[in-house]
Amino acid sequence: MSMAAHTETMWVFVAVVLVALVVFLLKYVFSGSGPNPFETDTREPLKKMVHDRKEKNKVLKQGFLASKVPDNLDAIIIGSGIGGLGLGVLMAKVGKKVLVLEQHDRAGGCCHTFTEKGFEFDVGIHYIGELSDHRPFRCMLDQMTDGQLQWEPLDNPFDYVVLGPPENRRRYPIYSGRTRFPEELKKCFPGEEKAIDEYVKLVKKTGDGIWLMAMLKLLPVPVAKFLVYTGLVQRLSFFFKMAHRSLTDVVNELTENKDLRAVFMYIFGTYGNIPKDASFSMHSTLVTHFLNGAWYPKGGATELSYHMIPIIEKAGGAVLVRAPVNRILFNDSKEAVGVSVMKGQEEVHIHAPMVISDAGIFNTYQKLLPKELQAMPAIQKHLSMVKHGEGGLSVFVGLNGTKEELGLKADNYWIFAENNFDELMMNYMNGDREESAKKVPLVFAACPSAKDPTWEERFPGKSTLTLVTFAKYAWFEEWKDDKVTNRGHDYKALKQAFIDSILEVVMDVFPKITRDKIEYIDAGTPITNTYYLGAMKGEIYGADHGIDRFRPELNATVRPQTPLKNLYLTGQDMFVCGLAGALAGALTCGSVILNRNLHLDAIALARKNKRMSDKLKGE
Repeated sequence: MSMAAHTETMWVFVAVVLVALVVFLLKYVFSGSGPNPFETDTREPLKKMVHDRKEKNKVLKQGFLASKVPDNLDAIIIGSGIGGLGLGVLMAKVGKKVLVLEQHDRAGGCCHTFTEKGFEFDVGIHYIGELSDHRPFRCMLDQMTDGQLQWEPLDNPFDYVVLGPPENRRRYPIYSGRTRFPEELKKCFPGEEKAIDEYVKLVKKTGDGIWLMAMLKLLPVPVAKFLVYTGLVQRLSFFFKMAHRSLTDVVNELTENKDLRAVFMYIFGTYGNIPKDASFSMHSTLVTHFLNGAWYPKGGATELSYHMIPIIEKAGGAVLVRAPVNRILFNDSKEAVGVSVMKGQEEVHIHAPMVISDAGIFNTYQKLLPKELQAMPAIQKHLSMVKHGEGGLSVFVGLNGTKEELGLKADNYWIFAENNFDELMMNYMNGDREESAKKVPLVFAACPSAKDPTWEERFPGKSTLTLVTFAKYAWFEEWKDDKVTNRGHDYKALKQAFIDSILEVVMDVFPKITRDKIEYIDAGTPITNTYYLGAMKGEIYGADHGIDRFRPELNATVRPQTPLKNLYLTGQDMFVCGLAGALAGALTCGSVILNRNLHLDAIALARKNKRMSDKLKGE
């Protein structure tokens, strides 16, 4: 065969493949025969906000009793994090009766709050992007709360990157706005205009390609694997083209300026991998998420679950807490048929035709499956593709004084000991725990009370700080089986060492915060996360978000459908971390269960609402 004939045959083959792909896409991705939870705009006029804790707890703290379990359930969801509640709402909106079970004493997962000594503390919601009017993500959250969840924009700049020791401290403001973000960076780094423009161009192009991650999880397995093994996935999406490249490598090619490199990379703390291990694609997703601004929920993080639970209840479902699921029930055909809940020393069996886990892939496969099903090759393959993320450590500070008196604003501070992030974090994480506790290299500092416009009404004359860093689970593991409120002197001493070194850094950056202003302070360690959030290794972002997490093969393999019939996965392990990532996991899982692409449905409703809004403005 001549070269020309061979080339022609090759292109005919490619054309046939592309046509087949288009057919598949139209059938499986761009259409669906199932019910659409975004069919109509369900927003209602704003009701008066409820601040009374007892009233809110009637919704958030409904304790488990067998008598409270609804009859004829359509599904059971394990875990009331936003990935579980979000999916419950999506199913409720199309008439499904869902039971959500939570092991903690309140619903919400990382979106719950707790109170101590007259202070309310946020656990996991620090700031959220993509919430401009009529953005698909905003539209989705509006629908999931019937329009009752309100958002307050953060200040601009919304982040500050702080580098270096007190005697040589540099502060770089991070502004939102697709043009303002690079413009303000150029003022800080004259002569680096080319590097800044190239960085912004790269993160936009890469972040915009994340759509293919959802597609790989929704397409039929043979089609998804064809895209992966032919390399077409990298040609279709720049996200996957850049996924194997580390953040350090990409940024180091752009500039020699070490402070600018640090500013490009600072937000790695929001997914938990040091830059040399982080995928540039994951990083780009976060940067683009905040390009148009950052917001905080009015009334605090519990507003999300408080307004979602009634929608589940309206469809006949329920959200019950203090309901630890100890195993998933299967029939002889290896089909999930329900769950077992521990009520004291008794097991209560609850049956449903579908079980969905928001407890994370490790809890689901390693704790909730019978041993013989854990050993299935397909289950073991999934587990071999992921690993645990790093543990998180949070310090909660209750302060006497208003935000004005304490110099606190609606922004965040990323405080680093220096600009050599990889070296700093490796030395810290690989160090002796007592030594590492004395020199924490990264502190994220946020003031939830300054971000929430209802705070002053609810807690006049008080303020709160949330301080977050990373810590190895192994440093605290020896105390994991001790009683949570009494883990012994050595544990308290180690915890206090972290608190003291973190507080020293923070008080230097915020000079109006002094020890005499502190009314309450405590820390949650990785084993605290295990106890309250069910995180097996104290991780705050679920499965590790390093380079391997974004391999196309993993994303085509680990999908909402598990190897066991009628058992599904939702939440951040199904997509990426954070509120937006966990909700994207819920939409992806819901797309499979309801047999339609809910991502596109949310986009369609957002566009429809925008057209209606523009029309009303024109009139």
